[in-house]
Amino acid sequence: MTADSFDLAIVGAGIVGLAHALAAARRGLKVVVIDRDAQANGASVRNFGFVTVTGQQAGACWRRAMRSRDVWAAIAPQAGIDVIHQGLAVAARYPESVPMLEAFLETEMGEGCEILTRDRARERVPGLRDDVQAVLWSPHDLRVESRDAIPLLSRWLESAMGVSIRRQTSAREVSLPLIETSAGPIRVEAAIVCPGDDLLGLYADRIAAYGLTRCKLHMMRLRPQREVRLEAAVMSDLGLVRYLGYAELPQAEALRRRLRDERSAALDDGVHLIVVRSADGSLVVGDSHHYADTPDPFAPDSVDRTILEEFDNVLDIGPYSVAERWTGTYASASDRLMLVDQPEERVRIVIVTSGTGASTAFAIAEEVIADMYGT
Repeated sequence: MTADSFDLAIVGAGIVGLAHALAAARRGLKVVVIDRDAQANGASVRNFGFVTVTGQQAGACWRRAMRSRDVWAAIAPQAGIDVIHQGLAVAARYPESVPMLEAFLETEMGEGCEILTRDRARERVPGLRDDVQAVLWSPHDLRVESRDAIPLLSRWLESAMGVSIRRQTSAREVSLPLIETSAGPIRVEAAIVCPGDDLLGLYADRIAAYGLTRCKLHMMRLRPQREVRLEAAVMSDLGLVRYLGYAELPQAEALRRRLRDERSAALDDGVHLIVVRSADGSLVVGDSHHYADTPDPFAPDSVDRTILEEFDNVLDIGPYSVAERWTGTYASASDRLMLVDQPEERVRIVIVTSGTGASTAFAIAEEVIADMYGT
């Protein structure tokens, strides 16, 4: 059987794989994406769709998030992806949080951001509780509905960018110039493997050297009984000790000590609050973080209650019901946010190890393709 021929094969059709397909197609390469599932089903559609810039670690991660946000904004209208809302409001309930927000404004990452009083913040985030002392407002972040955006991005890459996507196809071996798949061989000049949290598939020995594990998170969709005019994402103090752009500031230690004393259950479950609105008026709320080589499939109600407690601490939106609950998993590392490994001259392994794929993948992909094909 004659093998199909491409310039570049990408294994994995999550956001990291699709980002590499875009970067390569923009350079005029003939690209094939290989994915074992019939449709997007992993971490790329089990998240907030929140392209988070503000709060990402200072330096490379923050710059990648800014660039990836710009790419999302440019391609969304072309691909028929709705940008549902823009901006971020970080609601500070604890006095120890306020010096952190003030210090953040003094960094490069604080450009364009401001601290709002509670009354001014309520104009943008109705329903803020009375004990919210200040709100960091950022215009930089945006939100798409990930379960819609990823399929639409895939279709646009096929129809407008000439990318071939092979679904329900497993890549069994990369041995250039061939990739052996469950649907037969594919002839390629180069390959990029984007396995997500599948750490035991292709190049398992190379991946094992990084000591990765997996993180499980809880998510929910809430349906308020009355309309909630939420025009930006909302976060809370718990996020200030998880997101490294804040947590690495010297002023974070005082908040960290108080949360250890008063919110130990939330910290133990890795809970922090993100709230985003969907086009139908529902709210996507999360999340939590539990780490294991093989996360169990169970979702204790106690974790969801902790998330909802934090939601109710920050926002008063009236009665609501939980319409959906789900979990997701992603690859995680304690010492890095992402990795690029080169097992062979024309092969790369790319894994985002911090849950920031939607926020940084487009910029990572541009860097990888530039490295492989020249700037």
